[in-house]
Amino acid sequence: MKKNVVIIMLLAIILMSPLFATGTTETNKAIAEKKVTLNFWTWRPEDVDFYASQIAQFEAMNPDIEVVQTAHKNTEYNTILAASLSGGSGPDVFQGRAYGGLATFADSGFLEPLEQWMPELKEYSATSLLGATSPTDGKVYGSPAVSQTVFMYYNKAMYKELGLTIPTTWKALINNFEAAQKAGYIALGNGAKDGWTLETMLGGMGPSSYGGTPFFNDVVKGNKNFLDPAFIAMVNKMKTLTKYMPDLYMGISYDDMRSYFINEMTPHLIAGSYEAAYFRGQNPDLDFGIFAVPGEKASDPAYVSVYADMNFALNANSQNKEAALTFLKFLSSKEFGKAMVSQMKMVTSVPGVDASSDPFIARVLELQKNATPYLFLVGFRYNQPTGSSLWQATSQGVMAGTLTSTEAAKQIQDGIASYYVPFQK
Repeated sequence: MKKNVVIIMLLAIILMSPLFATGTTETNKAIAEKKVTLNFWTWRPEDVDFYASQIAQFEAMNPDIEVVQTAHKNTEYNTILAASLSGGSGPDVFQGRAYGGLATFADSGFLEPLEQWMPELKEYSATSLLGATSPTDGKVYGSPAVSQTVFMYYNKAMYKELGLTIPTTWKALINNFEAAQKAGYIALGNGAKDGWTLETMLGGMGPSSYGGTPFFNDVVKGNKNFLDPAFIAMVNKMKTLTKYMPDLYMGISYDDMRSYFINEMTPHLIAGSYEAAYFRGQNPDLDFGIFAVPGEKASDPAYVSVYADMNFALNANSQNKEAALTFLKFLSSKEFGKAMVSQMKMVTSVPGVDASSDPFIARVLELQKNATPYLFLVGFRYNQPTGSSLWQATSQGVMAGTLTSTEAAKQIQDGIASYYVPFQK
């Protein structure tokens, strides 16, 4: 017994000695030096907590890799990212734009083509891969993450209070606006300070007016253009909605719009499916639903605009490509896709994930039965001036009363026709 006690005491002394402690420190230092640090950028500051939890799971599975997340404001993201990548640095893995936004970075040599590294991309749908493919060389430069849908959010409690039902005609929608306004609410929470939110507004209310997918197909082929009477009538219709928008709506920003809906100052907001998780996080008691803005008649298709929103991309100049690919594959996994559905309330692009398991997503998928491409983003964001930039500027002019709908349509048409061959016939 005494002998064992002596041995234990000697071991304790050895373990606590400076020599042993130094050895432990050196070992820990060696482990730390082997760890690869990846920089990961997003344009969603509101999603920082979600990505932090996912990164923690990834690091637990890959203790030799550390991921540092940086979230930039969405309106500043492209400029900051382009400057960083142009300087030969930038993040290792990052949220990349889709369609023309992706092509700009791919054509500049900033993105790593992924098909040779990720054969699983062959399993993705052609629709999701379209937003991740450069039209210049046909290569895939992003791992498709989510699609977004644009529609009308409505406050269920307010609808019940006012005795309203989901409208099936444009007139019924206007009647709902009138009832909300009469009750002292802001009938429609959208504003016009940020041009891109007017593109969102177009995506939510426009297609059922200008003709949805048939119009999109015709205008892309050059069989129709933006001077078409249906498109001009739609712009006029959007202008008429200003009487239901907040006072001084030209000064109402994106954050203001969301605040109105979250704080139940308005029963209506045209916005994207990406808002749902944010709304719930800010006001867990908010009871909201969604519907497609209807056409003139109940028999007209009630379209919702759908687009591939986000790709996870790999910096072509990353010094840690092997580790970056490991993280990129994690962001493309079914487990991550399921988390996007359950926690972020977004429609994942990852194949094999049952998105309909979430009630909100199930409703989004139901509305997508009348899905149409997000007009300017999908069709005309590949050259300068982009259709999106033209629409955002001219629609602000229309809403402010400095441009007529016809003048706005002509500026859009002339701008795109400067490079778009089908419009030059």
